[in-house]
Amino acid sequence: MDFQTFVFYFLSAILVFAALRVITARNPVHAALHLILAFFTCGGIWALLQAEFLAIAIILVYVGAVMVLFLFVVMMLDINLDRIRQGFWNYLPLGAVLGLLMVMEMGLVLGNKALQIPASTVVTPPGVSNVKEIGKMMFTDFVYPFELASIVLLVGMIAAIALTWRGRKKSKYVNPNQQVFVKAKDRLRVLQMPVEKD
Repeated sequence: MDFQTFVFYFLSAILVFAALRVITARNPVHAALHLILAFFTCGGIWALLQAEFLAIAIILVYVGAVMVLFLFVVMMLDINLDRIRQGFWNYLPLGAVLGLLMVMEMGLVLGNKALQIPASTVVTPPGVSNVKEIGKMMFTDFVYPFELASIVLLVGMIAAIALTWRGRKKSKYVNPNQQVFVKAKDRLRVLQMPVEKD
């Protein structure tokens, strides 16, 4: 076994362990930290496959932004763990069936001989940049699916805002348009007060 294969199996074992701990950890903060570990090891596996752009993207975007946001939300919310765990056993059969279907799908995809590429043909020739090639394909051949994905994400963001919107709270917001047309006599009033004598 060469060194690259050993590193691949090592990172794969860590990835499987971290993924299992994400769904079995009792503490949501621990589950989020194990998800960060899973993202890091997945980035390492992609770097082994010479997909440097994807490796850097998953570490910068998911670990650096998304998971930090997850951690903030999980730590700021007062999550009642006992209430969440109440219906676990009721949904276990459905979850087991869906998990088995996903394992079967992955087995069919990975077991297909047409999709298996020899490792010698995967090696990138010198002078070729993965990032440049991905950018070329993303903005030429796959520009419409790329834009469609961004629209789907935008719709999801708008839906999340619409679902959580509770209306504007009472604030000290002032309309600048109304301020411009205000006259002094409307705002200032002089009161005549009697003089008090000792």
